[in-house]
Parts: sequence; structure tokens; C-alpha cells
Amino acid sequence: MTLGAFSISLSVKDIYASKLFYENLGFTVFAGDLDSKYLIMKNGTTLIGLFQDMFDENVLTFNPGWDENAQPLANFDDVRTIQKTLQQEDVVIEKEAESSGTGPASLIIRDPDGNMILLDQHVS
Repeated sequence: MTLGAFSISLSVKDIYASKLFYENLGFTVFAGDLDSKYLIMKNGTTLIGLFQDMFDENVLTFNPGWDENAQPLANFDDVRTIQKTLQQEDVVIEKEAESSGTGPASLIIRDPDGNMILLDQHVS
């Protein structure tokens, strides 16, 4: 199963303070919008999402179909295919992707310790 690019999405209290903190660690803004209170920061191939007032908790995020530069991959497992595999393995899916169709979709699962995992596909 190929899950795509990985990032941690952090629920932050102050997007400006978090941006400065991660810039001091060598991260630069890769995407997002400060006015909308979210940024994707990058350091090499490491991605961190900063989200103020969007999530109640930190989220492990995978983007099927994308590499770490948000570029489409030639070959990838569609989120719906991943969902079917997870269902066959009796993994509880908290929020399912629409099973029909193609293109962007997402699903949410939790690991055994309750950590949220978002599979968020942006490509067809």
C-alpha cells in the first residue's frame, strides 16, 4: 500500500508564533495562507502543517498521489483502494471516502493509541 507524501498537521494556538519557531528550525513556507491560519512548512523533504482553529488535535497526514513537493506521482494507490484494503483488514474507518468515483477524497482512521491519521488525496 502506497500512502504518498507524509506530514504532521499540528493544531497550533498562534500561527505567527509557530511560523517563527519552525523558521528558526530551518523550515520555510511551502504553501498555505497566514490570513486563513494555515501553513505548510518544509525543511528538505520534511513537511509540517500548521493549522490554527481547524483541528482539535495533531494529525498524521498522508497524501496519496503526491510526492513531498506536492507533485503528482505517476503510480499510486487511490484512497478508495486503500480504504477497501483497510476494510478487509478490519481497520475501523472513522470517516470514509466516497467509494464511487475518482479524484480527490479523504478518509480518517486512528491508530491503537488514538492518534488521528488522515489520508487526503488531491489528485485523480
